[in-house]
Amino acid sequence: MPVLQPIVDIAELLYQKGISDVVVSPGSRSAPLTLAVARHPHLRVRVMADERSAGFVALGMAQQSRKPVALICTSGSAVYNLSPAVTEAFFQQVPLLLLTADRPHEWLHQQDGQTIDQQGLFGSHVKRSYDLPADYAHADARWFINRSINEAVALCALAPAGPVHVNVPLREPFYPATDESFAYEPVRVIDTLRPQLSIPASTWNSLLAEWDESIRTVIAVGQFPRDPALLDVLNKLSDEFGIPVVGEIISNLPTNDRFITRTDTFLSGITTEEAERIRPDLLITIGNSFLTRNLKTFFRGTASGGIAGMPYHARRHWHIQPTVDRIPDSFQSLTTLIPAEPTGFLQQLFTDVDYQRFLQGDEDDGSADFLNQWQKLDRKAARQVESVLFRPDAPLTDWLGTRAVLDHLPQGSILHLANSMPVRYANLCGIPAEQQISVEANRGVSGIDGCLSTVVGAALMTDRIVTLLIGDVAFFYDRNALWSAPVPPNLRIVLLNNDGGHIFRMIDGPNRQPELETYFETPHGYTAKNTAADAHIDYGVCNSLESLLSLLPDFFAPGPTARLLELTTDKQVNQDQFLLYKKALQKENETN
Repeated sequence: MPVLQPIVDIAELLYQKGISDVVVSPGSRSAPLTLAVARHPHLRVRVMADERSAGFVALGMAQQSRKPVALICTSGSAVYNLSPAVTEAFFQQVPLLLLTADRPHEWLHQQDGQTIDQQGLFGSHVKRSYDLPADYAHADARWFINRSINEAVALCALAPAGPVHVNVPLREPFYPATDESFAYEPVRVIDTLRPQLSIPASTWNSLLAEWDESIRTVIAVGQFPRDPALLDVLNKLSDEFGIPVVGEIISNLPTNDRFITRTDTFLSGITTEEAERIRPDLLITIGNSFLTRNLKTFFRGTASGGIAGMPYHARRHWHIQPTVDRIPDSFQSLTTLIPAEPTGFLQQLFTDVDYQRFLQGDEDDGSADFLNQWQKLDRKAARQVESVLFRPDAPLTDWLGTRAVLDHLPQGSILHLANSMPVRYANLCGIPAEQQISVEANRGVSGIDGCLSTVVGAALMTDRIVTLLIGDVAFFYDRNALWSAPVPPNLRIVLLNNDGGHIFRMIDGPNRQPELETYFETPHGYTAKNTAADAHIDYGVCNSLESLLSLLPDFFAPGPTARLLELTTDKQVNQDQFLLYKKALQKENETN
């Protein structure tokens, strides 16, 4: 057996376990792992020189495919550079398999280069850590490697999905000799069946009784991938039973005549009387995190506008998720954690409630009026946003530019929203249902550090147009995403360049400090022109709404290269527009 055959076998086992994509960052210590995957005939291997960027590229690939993606890097500080992407993957529940090369452990603290304590390096931000043996002579060592990789890949995808770390100490020689065979041998595959969660009939009947006792029910959707089956059942629940379905742009709830998507506007300073009219008896939540403070504080019963601390919790709160490993009680009102796949649960709920109502006869229980209260507020919020955005001769702002970009997105395309202001502006605008846009955002940890790399990974996994809306600080921070490999031609980058961290002008606190520009906004004076040229990306720039509207049709048309469109705006004008919006809301609340 060749010395490194157990490492070669890892590549075959990855393939047999369903992994098809690997991201590699070059290095010497990791050479055995790299060669094993690079020479495998069925693995797609992409090279990213910057490990921090590589981690986010793999994250974007796994977001898109919903399958584990493997990462390989060399030892030492290279491993730590994966940490931002690992934490985002952990909290967003995205499956990544981290294969990190290491020196044999006896060399730790012996003044040997690129040697750090890599065992358990990612701590509680991975689902599990494995440390493979550095010597393979004994059959038990080879058995342990096989068993560990089988387990690690399965654990990546098992709900809740997430990153798993496999640390691989490697001895020299790292490269096969010229006369040494290099072949993929048969490997043992351990199939791991998913647990089947079922709700006992007595428990299900109790849930139906709680539903029946709750006159005013709200379904709130946190971050969730676009799922046509989920949207269908949510529409049915709202239409048939008068249920307000509440969510944000990262929930993949589109704007239509039924869903409630403008909560950030109408919950800002909501009056006591309005809050009481829309308070649910039963709150049902699905998905991961929510985006806006106003929505979270309302359901926590701590909304602004003079009702802080008032008891506006739902009387009952169900949260539906596939596992019971953790209890997410973000609204501080949870009464029942339901271990189920959300779409299937809601489909069964609709079927049973609909049948129950058929047997009992349709009765007006007041739920239609409850839905109407939510919808009236939602429609008013839409008018308020429109009145601020579409003023005569309005200059180009980040917000207005965002609205124009969203309006022109190709039907059925993918939108990635960078953190800070882009995701918030997009949430205030919304996306109509007929566009059928899939929305992604790194809202697990909500950092700006890998937004560009993540969208490069997503674009690598699809032929659809993938658009990134990103601010200047996030873009320039993550430029290495465009360095290592040809940029996918289906990628479209819309850069909102206001020369600084624009969000700090919107936050009450830093916007009142004399150090705002130097220590918070960090003005830079950069443009993306040279970055686009280095990456061989088509580049355009505009500073007026008229110019933007003329450029967008060609910008989104299919073509042989990726495209970057830079919108240059004035941060003071951006701030003035946002303050105008806030004042309009305040005036409306005072009138009420």
